[in-house]
Amino acid sequence: MTLVRLNPWQEFNAMQRQFNRLFDEAFVPAKEFNRSFIRVPAAELQETSDAIHLKLEIPGIEAKDLDVKVTENAVSVSGDRKSETKTEDKGVTKSEFYYGKFQRVIPLPARIQNTNVTAEYKDGILNLTLPKTEAEKNKVVKVNLDQSAA
Repeated sequence: MTLVRLNPWQEFNAMQRQFNRLFDEAFVPAKEFNRSFIRVPAAELQETSDAIHLKLEIPGIEAKDLDVKVTENAVSVSGDRKSETKTEDKGVTKSEFYYGKFQRVIPLPARIQNTNVTAEYKDGILNLTLPKTEAEKNKVVKVNLDQSAA
Protein backbone atom coordinates (compact mmCIF):
# COMPACT_ATOMS: atom_id res chain seq x y z
CA MET A 1 0.00 0.00 0.00
CA THR A 2 1.31 3.44 -0.95
CA LEU A 3 0.92 6.38 1.36
CA VAL A 4 -0.12 9.66 -0.28
CA ARG A 5 0.39 12.90 1.53
CA LEU A 6 -2.84 14.98 1.68
CA ASN A 7 -2.52 18.54 0.43
CA PRO A 8 -5.69 20.48 1.36
CA TRP A 9 -4.76 23.37 -0.96
CA GLN A 10 -4.61 21.13 -4.02
CA GLU A 11 -8.36 21.39 -4.65
CA PHE A 12 -8.28 25.16 -4.24
CA ASN A 13 -5.41 25.42 -6.72
CA ALA A 14 -7.33 23.29 -9.21
CA MET A 15 -10.41 25.48 -8.79
CA GLN A 16 -8.33 28.64 -9.29
CA ARG A 17 -6.88 27.21 -12.52
CA GLN A 18 -10.40 26.46 -13.75
CA PHE A 19 -11.54 30.01 -13.00
CA ASN A 20 -8.51 31.42 -14.79
CA ARG A 21 -9.30 29.29 -17.83
CA LEU A 22 -12.92 30.44 -17.71
CA PHE A 23 -11.91 34.09 -17.90
CA ASP A 24 -9.09 33.60 -20.36
CA GLU A 25 -9.94 35.47 -23.58
CA ALA A 26 -8.64 32.62 -25.75
CA PHE A 27 -10.95 30.17 -23.99
CA VAL A 28 -14.13 32.32 -24.08
CA PRO A 29 -14.70 34.64 -27.05
CA ALA A 30 -15.21 38.24 -25.89
CA LYS A 31 -18.54 38.56 -27.68
CA GLU A 32 -20.02 35.55 -25.89
CA PHE A 33 -18.45 36.58 -22.58
CA ASN A 34 -20.25 39.95 -22.58
CA ARG A 35 -23.63 38.39 -23.33
CA SER A 36 -23.41 35.94 -20.45
CA PHE A 37 -23.41 38.59 -17.72
CA ILE A 38 -26.15 41.09 -16.96
CA ARG A 39 -24.76 44.60 -16.65
CA VAL A 40 -26.36 46.96 -14.15
CA PRO A 41 -25.37 50.53 -13.33
CA ALA A 42 -23.13 51.03 -10.31
CA ALA A 43 -24.90 52.86 -7.48
CA GLU A 44 -23.97 54.97 -4.48
CA LEU A 45 -26.53 55.71 -1.77
CA GLN A 46 -26.15 58.33 0.96
CA GLU A 47 -28.75 58.96 3.65
CA THR A 48 -29.10 62.25 5.52
CA SER A 49 -31.69 63.29 8.07
CA ASP A 50 -33.89 64.93 5.39
CA ALA A 51 -33.29 62.92 2.23
CA ILE A 52 -31.69 59.99 0.47
CA HIS A 53 -29.20 60.82 -2.26
CA LEU A 54 -28.77 58.19 -4.96
CA LYS A 55 -26.08 58.36 -7.61
CA LEU A 56 -26.03 55.95 -10.58
CA GLU A 57 -23.29 55.55 -13.16
CA ILE A 58 -24.89 55.19 -16.61
CA PRO A 59 -22.35 56.28 -19.25
CA GLY A 60 -23.02 56.29 -22.96
CA ILE A 61 -26.77 56.66 -22.76
CA GLU A 62 -28.96 59.68 -23.43
CA ALA A 63 -31.48 60.93 -20.88
CA LYS A 64 -34.37 60.19 -23.27
CA ASP A 65 -33.39 56.49 -23.27
CA LEU A 66 -33.65 56.19 -19.46
CA ASP A 67 -36.78 55.21 -17.56
CA VAL A 68 -36.72 56.14 -13.87
CA LYS A 69 -39.59 55.11 -11.60
CA VAL A 70 -39.78 55.94 -7.90
CA THR A 71 -42.08 54.44 -5.29
CA GLU A 72 -42.07 55.19 -1.56
CA ASN A 73 -39.74 52.24 -0.95
CA ALA A 74 -37.63 51.73 -4.09
CA VAL A 75 -36.12 53.24 -7.22
CA SER A 76 -36.18 51.45 -10.57
CA VAL A 77 -33.89 52.53 -13.41
CA SER A 78 -34.01 50.87 -16.81
CA GLY A 79 -32.78 51.71 -20.26
CA ASP A 80 -31.43 50.44 -23.53
CA ARG A 81 -27.89 51.07 -24.78
CA LYS A 82 -28.08 50.87 -28.54
CA SER A 83 -25.29 49.32 -30.58
CA GLU A 84 -23.21 51.43 -32.91
CA THR A 85 -22.64 49.50 -36.11
CA LYS A 86 -19.22 49.73 -37.72
CA THR A 87 -18.12 47.94 -40.84
CA GLU A 88 -14.53 47.21 -41.72
CA ASP A 89 -13.17 45.42 -44.75
CA LYS A 90 -10.13 43.88 -43.08
CA GLY A 91 -9.07 43.10 -39.57
CA VAL A 92 -10.76 42.08 -36.37
CA THR A 93 -12.65 44.36 -34.02
CA LYS A 94 -12.84 43.44 -30.35
CA SER A 95 -15.26 45.26 -28.09
CA GLU A 96 -15.80 45.18 -24.34
CA PHE A 97 -18.77 47.55 -24.57
CA TYR A 98 -22.12 46.20 -23.50
CA TYR A 99 -25.19 46.92 -25.59
CA GLY A 100 -28.74 46.04 -24.76
CA LYS A 101 -31.37 46.49 -22.09
CA PHE A 102 -30.65 46.85 -18.40
CA GLN A 103 -32.68 47.34 -15.24
CA ARG A 104 -31.79 47.94 -11.62
CA VAL A 105 -34.18 48.16 -8.67
CA ILE A 106 -32.72 49.69 -5.51
CA PRO A 107 -34.64 49.30 -2.24
CA LEU A 108 -34.57 52.42 -0.07
CA PRO A 109 -33.74 52.39 3.67
CA ALA A 110 -36.57 54.83 4.50
CA ARG A 111 -39.92 55.91 3.05
CA ILE A 112 -39.72 58.89 0.75
CA GLN A 113 -42.03 61.46 -0.82
CA ASN A 114 -41.95 60.12 -4.36
CA THR A 115 -43.83 63.18 -5.67
CA ASN A 116 -40.96 65.55 -4.72
CA VAL A 117 -37.98 63.73 -6.23
CA THR A 118 -35.43 65.83 -8.10
CA ALA A 119 -33.10 64.41 -10.75
CA GLU A 120 -30.02 65.58 -12.61
CA TYR A 121 -28.31 63.67 -15.42
CA LYS A 122 -24.92 64.94 -16.53
CA ASP A 123 -21.81 63.26 -17.96
CA GLY A 124 -23.27 59.76 -17.53
CA ILE A 125 -24.09 60.24 -13.83
CA LEU A 126 -27.71 60.25 -12.65
CA ASN A 127 -28.21 62.05 -9.31
CA LEU A 128 -31.53 61.61 -7.53
CA THR A 129 -32.53 63.50 -4.39
CA LEU A 130 -35.29 61.61 -2.62
CA PRO A 131 -36.82 63.63 0.26
CA LYS A 132 -37.97 61.60 3.25
CA THR A 133 -41.56 61.66 4.47
CA GLU A 134 -42.25 63.75 7.56
CA ALA A 135 -42.91 60.60 9.58
CA GLU A 136 -39.42 59.28 8.69
CA LYS A 137 -37.72 62.61 9.51
CA ASN A 138 -39.20 62.72 13.01
CA LYS A 139 -38.97 59.00 13.69
CA VAL A 140 -37.57 58.24 17.13
CA VAL A 141 -37.04 54.68 18.22
CA LYS A 142 -36.94 53.85 21.92
CA VAL A 143 -34.44 51.19 22.90
CA ASN A 144 -35.38 49.17 25.96
CA LEU A 145 -32.53 47.97 28.11
CA ASP A 146 -33.27 44.74 29.87
CA GLN A 147 -31.99 45.06 33.46
CA SER A 148 -32.00 41.30 34.07
CA ALA A 149 -29.44 40.69 31.31
CA ALA A 150 -26.72 42.64 33.15
